[in-house]
Amino acid sequence: MLTPAQSGAPPSGSARQALAARCGNLGRTAQRQRRRSRDPMAAYDALPAPLRRWLAGAALPWSPASCLRLWQRLRAEGASQAKALAALDRAEAKALRRETGAAPLAEGARAA
Repeated sequence: MLTPAQSGAPPSGSARQALAARCGNLGRTAQRQRRRSRDPMAAYDALPAPLRRWLAGAALPWSPASCLRLWQRLRAEGASQAKALAALDRAEAKALRRETGAAPLAEGARAA
């Protein structure tokens, strides 16, 4: 007899809860899971508003710290908010290509 995992059936009851506890809300991603030393919501709330909006629509589970590092570096180099957001879009497209092998979205296809 096949187990639910072998038959392709979704896990039931406690198996589903154990899987959810292990994976959180990351879904199927090749991204490494890391322990956090800070409150992720406090870090998110501290982001600049345009960066919070970008992160809310991101296709991958970006950490607020990594987005903020990139944002601050770009802004220190003199990039406008629009150019910094475009650079984040490019970074995300590169990460998606690396993870899935999928073609990137057309320029400007991201919802504002």
